Amino acid sequence: MSDVTLVLRSTRVITPEGTRAASIAVAGGRIAAVLPYDARVPPGARLEDVGDDAVLPGLVDTHVHVNDPGRTEWEGFWTATRAAAAGGVTTLLDMPLNSLPPTTTVAHLRTKREVARTRAHVDVGFWGGAVPDNIKDLRPLHDAGVFGFKCFLSPSGVDEFPELDQERLGLSLAEITGFGGLLIVHAEDPHELASAPRRGGAAYADFLASRPRDAENAAVRSLIAQAKRLDARVHVLHLSSSDALPLIAAARREGVRITVESCPHFLTLTAEEVPNGATEFKCCPPIREAANQDALWQGLIDGTIDCVVSDHSPCTADLKTPDFASAWGGISSLQLGLPVIWTEARRRGRSLEDVARWMSTAPAALAGLAHKGAVEAGRDADFAVLAPDETFTVDPAGLHHRNQVTAYAGRTLYGVVRSTWLRGTRIARDGALTEPTGRLLERNN
Repeated sequence: MSDVTLVLRSTRVITPEGTRAASIAVAGGRIAAVLPYDARVPPGARLEDVGDDAVLPGLVDTHVHVNDPGRTEWEGFWTATRAAAAGGVTTLLDMPLNSLPPTTTVAHLRTKREVARTRAHVDVGFWGGAVPDNIKDLRPLHDAGVFGFKCFLSPSGVDEFPELDQERLGLSLAEITGFGGLLIVHAEDPHELASAPRRGGAAYADFLASRPRDAENAAVRSLIAQAKRLDARVHVLHLSSSDALPLIAAARREGVRITVESCPHFLTLTAEEVPNGATEFKCCPPIREAANQDALWQGLIDGTIDCVVSDHSPCTADLKTPDFASAWGGISSLQLGLPVIWTEARRRGRSLEDVARWMSTAPAALAGLAHKGAVEAGRDADFAVLAPDETFTVDPAGLHHRNQVTAYAGRTLYGVVRSTWLRGTRIARDGALTEPTGRLLERNN
C-alpha cells in the first residue's frame, strides 16, 4: 500500500458484493483495494471523505453519437465528453455514423481519433460501421481496435451510412464472426416500416403508428435466425418494443449469443405524455405506451435486457421542427442518464446496486472493458459520486451538450452528481470541469 496516493471514503460504496461503508485505496490510477471504512490512510496519501454520498463505478455509455468531425454543429468530442463527465459517465463509445466521415474504414477511424485525442474529458472508444460496400474493411477495423460493428436494417437517416439487406447482413455477420467480433444492430424491419401508415404533421400518435412494434419484432426475429445459423455474437440496440423480449429470452435458452440494451427515454417517458409538436421526444424506434414501458422494466429486472445506455443523438435546434415526420430523431441525455434512471428505479423499488449494474458493469462487459465497470481491486479508479436523495429540476441552460435541447426540461429528478473521477483524478465537481484528460481506448487494451 506504499504507492497509494488517494483514499476515497464513503458510508455508501456500491461494490459487486453490495453497498457498504468503505475506503477505496487508489494507486497508479487503479483501485488498489476496497478497505474497511475506518482503515488507516497510508502515509502520503490524500483522504477524500464524501460522507453519505454514494460512490458508484463511473458509468460506461456504449451508445453515443458524438458526430465529430463533419457535423460538429450537432455535437463534438469537447462538448459531449464534458456532458458525460458532468453526469458521472467516465467512458463512452462513439457510434460510427452522423460524423463525416463515418467510421467505415481504418483511414476514417484515424481521422476520428485525431479529432478526439486532445478533446476528450472522459475515456473514449469507437465502434466501426458495417455498410453494404465495406466487408473488406471489417477485419482491418477490428485489428485497429474498434469494439465491434454497427449496422442498420432500415434506413439510417444519413445517406453516407446505408442499411444492410438480409443478404448483406449475412455476409457481414459471417465475416465478423470469422474473427470473433460483435455486431450491434439497429433492428427495425424496412418492409414493416414501408407498410405502416405514414402521415406528416404534429400528432405524436401518427408518428408512433409509423414505427410499429412489429418492425422491431420482425427485425429481431430475423437477426436471431442469422445469429443462430452462424453462431454469431449480436447485440440489439435501443430496444423499445417489449414484444421482442420473449423472442430474445427464447433465443438465449437455445444458445444464441444475443444481448440487448434499452435507453433512459424508453424506461421513463411514455407516448401518452408526449405533446403534439414536441419533437424533442422524437427518436427511432419511438417512445411507446406506459404498459410497454412496464414490460421493459420487467425485462430489465429479470435480466433479459442487459444494460441501459443513452443513445445520445443530438442535433441543432432548427432540425427539431414541429413536424414529427421531418424532424431529426434523437434524444440528448448523456448528462442526465444517471439521475433519470435512478429516479424511476427508486420509484419502482430498485437499488443503486441495480443502476450500477445496468449502467456501468453490464455495458463494460458488453464492450470487453475489463478494467471498467466496478468498484473492486484492479479496476480503473473511475467513480461517480452521487447524492441519491437530493433533487434538482432540469434546466436546459445547465447542460454541457452543444445544443441544449432535451425531452427532460422541467423534470424534477433524484440524484445530484457531486463529482466524477477518472483513474483517481477528479474531473468534475458540482458541474465544473477540469481540462481534458481522457484517453482513447482500443478493444482489449
